[in-house]
Amino acid sequence: MRNKNDIHKELATLPVGKLLWKYSVPAIVGTMVMSLYNVIDRIFIGQGVGADAISGLALTFPIMSLSGAVGMLVGLGASARISIVLGQDDKVKAEKILANSLILSLSFACCYLTFFAIYMDDILRSFGGSERTIPYAREFLIYIMPGMLCTNLCYSFNNMMRASGYPGKAMYTMLIGAFSNLILAPIFIFGLDLGIKGAAIATDIAMAISMLFVMAHFFNRNSELRFHRRYFKLEWGILFNIVSIGLAPFLVNVASSVINAIINTSLYRYGGDEAIGAFGIFNSYATLVVMLIIGLCQGMQPIVGYNYGAGHYSRMKRAFLLTAIVATICSTIGWIGSTFLPYYIIRAFTTDAQLIDVAIHGMRIAMGVFPIVGVQIVTTNLFQSLGMASKSIFLSLTRQVIFLIPLLLIFPHIYGLNGVWGAMPVSDAIATAITLLMLWSANKKLRGNESACTRE
Repeated sequence: MRNKNDIHKELATLPVGKLLWKYSVPAIVGTMVMSLYNVIDRIFIGQGVGADAISGLALTFPIMSLSGAVGMLVGLGASARISIVLGQDDKVKAEKILANSLILSLSFACCYLTFFAIYMDDILRSFGGSERTIPYAREFLIYIMPGMLCTNLCYSFNNMMRASGYPGKAMYTMLIGAFSNLILAPIFIFGLDLGIKGAAIATDIAMAISMLFVMAHFFNRNSELRFHRRYFKLEWGILFNIVSIGLAPFLVNVASSVINAIINTSLYRYGGDEAIGAFGIFNSYATLVVMLIIGLCQGMQPIVGYNYGAGHYSRMKRAFLLTAIVATICSTIGWIGSTFLPYYIIRAFTTDAQLIDVAIHGMRIAMGVFPIVGVQIVTTNLFQSLGMASKSIFLSLTRQVIFLIPLLLIFPHIYGLNGVWGAMPVSDAIATAITLLMLWSANKKLRGNESACTRE
């Protein structure tokens, strides 16, 4: 078993490239696994239930995004703070953050699950649902909601496990759930003939399994950080730090829910249920690529957080640059797939010829400038990892809210269905330009800090 000094020493001295590889690969596996839960469900549902079920499932995106937002609010906020305080050699503070995070996760989950249960049909109608698609969405949500709590706990504390020096273990706990879902989904959907609710039940069971493994780690006496009964009392300073740092990814996901609702209603108006189904397929693919980049960022987070807390600014900057380069490569590969191989991607989800045609056209437009998205996401996560909440929140909102919502309200009136798809790349381009300007400005300050540190 590694002790505290071993974990902290590698963050401070191991070559940055090797360190980034060590932390990013497990993080990527974790985020990709989270995405694959949804992708697996959509593939099996599309092939086994039909095109209307795919469109119905697309209606649930905003609700699933809100659930994920809570996981990011607590998980990423707490893990960033844990990395920083461990860099300051304050284990007690780190364990207090851990305990407060559990209370916060359970409290938030109770609130949003109650809200969804009461207003489910109203929410689905406001998201562009029709008589054809709402029954599928409702059936899926009724059965998936119990598993949302497991998803939140699993995602949040998996990030904290990684931040406290266990990237490999964090990866394995997520893989356990992914393989469970891959095995259970076809059994429940096809073998037991449960259709869309079978996909939800399979996901619930798989996430519960992962959650149990993750939480068991923090009850283990041999873990670097673990739960202590004496720390299970709310400390407002800790809660504020968690929420202020986690607010950026939380707002991104909340914004994503609002955006999905606007997109769904616009798509339904200009293209009908098929356009909503096409967006569901596009969103599954784009989210898979984005979550790959977010996995890179989560691997970067403990490295830059620890070294920022310890005053090792040159190592922090190198970790960021390497992450940005790899993220750009990933987003470029994602663009190549959407531009040159869209039929094969979409065919995995559906055999409906009309839906395939609509999805190919939409995917090519929506991902038109996707190669530049990688650096925007990495920079946003850099500011978050350094505790610069206001900068991170602003950059998150530029891509998802400040520019995209107005464009979605204006473009469709001019270009129709193409305007809905075209609003996305235009927003990406403007947000990335602003991100690069803010990065250039912030780099001046970091340069000064690095010079001061060298003189010392």
